[in-house]
Amino acid sequence: MNNGAIVIGLVIVALLIRGQLRTRPVHGNGPLLLLGFLGLLGLLAFVFGVASVVKYHPLGAATIALTAASLAIAAGFGAARARTMRVWQGPEGQALRRGTAVTTALWLVSLAVHIGMDRWIDHTTGVGLLGASTLYLYLAVTLAVQSLLVRRRAAALA
Repeated sequence: MNNGAIVIGLVIVALLIRGQLRTRPVHGNGPLLLLGFLGLLGLLAFVFGVASVVKYHPLGAATIALTAASLAIAAGFGAARARTMRVWQGPEGQALRRGTAVTTALWLVSLAVHIGMDRWIDHTTGVGLLGASTLYLYLAVTLAVQSLLVRRRAAALA
């Protein structure tokens, strides 16, 4: 993954954080479209990342384990952020949500942890081509878990 793709990933994170700090309805297809886009982009980037690494040597158990751990960590941060989202019923009966300062802090910590995991993954490959390719997949997983849990909380209001 090149620096341009990483910058695009960081812009996406900034837009996600900004959007989560605004009051919005919980329902709608917008998050599903974004999740689909990030998931597809993440899978493509990951497949190309793996293909780039295996040109030099096979993937080791440590690389596979760290990549899986990175995605598990993404799910954990998504669950943690979902708990920090304020969810309430609006005046017209629709469920609304808005993130807090803690939500933002967890996004930033999550991103820092992911960057650290990227470097660790790349260290295990010896070629430095796989770690950054997991960014979009990481974002898709963390956002999907957060969205699912916020939707569950909103459904409990009805």
